[in-house]
Amino acid sequence: MIMKNSLILLCLTITALGNSRVFGQAPALPAQFGPHFWTATVKVVGEDGNPIVGADVAVQYTVPTPPDSGQQTYGEIKGITDADGIFEASHADSSWSLGVVVEKTGYYKTQMGHQFYFDEKRRNPSFTLLLKKIVKPVAMYAKQITSLKVPEFNKAIGYDLMIGDWVGPYGKGVDADLFFTEKHTDPQSGYILSITFPKPGDGIQEFTVPDTELGSGFRSTHEAPVDGYQVEVSQTEATNPKRNFYFRVRTKLDENGNVVSARYGKIYGDIAQFVYYFNPTPNDRNIEFDPKQNLLGGLQSFEQVRAP
Repeated sequence: MIMKNSLILLCLTITALGNSRVFGQAPALPAQFGPHFWTATVKVVGEDGNPIVGADVAVQYTVPTPPDSGQQTYGEIKGITDADGIFEASHADSSWSLGVVVEKTGYYKTQMGHQFYFDEKRRNPSFTLLLKKIVKPVAMYAKQITSLKVPEFNKAIGYDLMIGDWVGPYGKGVDADLFFTEKHTDPQSGYILSITFPKPGDGIQEFTVPDTELGSGFRSTHEAPVDGYQVEVSQTEATNPKRNFYFRVRTKLDENGNVVSARYGKIYGDIAQFVYYFNPTPNDRNIEFDPKQNLLGGLQSFEQVRAP
């Protein structure tokens, strides 16, 4: 069903901090590109790989209009997944892109986009989307950093996750949870940005989000890993939206080097642009953030975190 001015289809891009996909402006239509029939097959599965029955699916599509019309037309086909976790939507139109949104009570919403690129082979796409359960969201310190500005080059500068600022004399922070070091390798643009840690046992480990989870409202595991943490991680190239991290800080070790106490968190995004989540409770590896309980106050609008 066509709905004018009632649906915003966002540009087919995943942002590193907001975890959403959007549609952009309509490309110029080739003269030979006319209405076509398409079928989108959506399969929804849970974290155990089994199909999810009764999930709400919305397949949104763009409908090109004349350049001088002054408006864009959109459409949407809704339904629920069957016993195999599948929903199919079909339509005949001149769409250049689709958006798929999947929701179910008790799960985090997920979404993804698809562009036809005026290619007949892309007119009948099949998607497999993962829904993650809402288990136990907790209060955490969370902040979005859109562009990290290290106060001084070629020097390890401490950052306090509970204050959300550099440690003195560069900011209001008291305890250094992480050290950021930005080393410039040439006068123009070459650099190495790295994270290190102040205490033995502290560390970080990378995790990559699969394509089936890139549009999920919750991209990490529900708990941070017990071990596998490294003492340093670096970035030397453009920000990678699939790159994310778990971290362990404020660690206390016994005489044998075993972890007695530690605090855990996660980072969505590469280390120049990212969102961090920090659980302040010792030995609680739960990193499922409740956006209604951000312990870090006084944030600017561009620093606020809305996704778990």
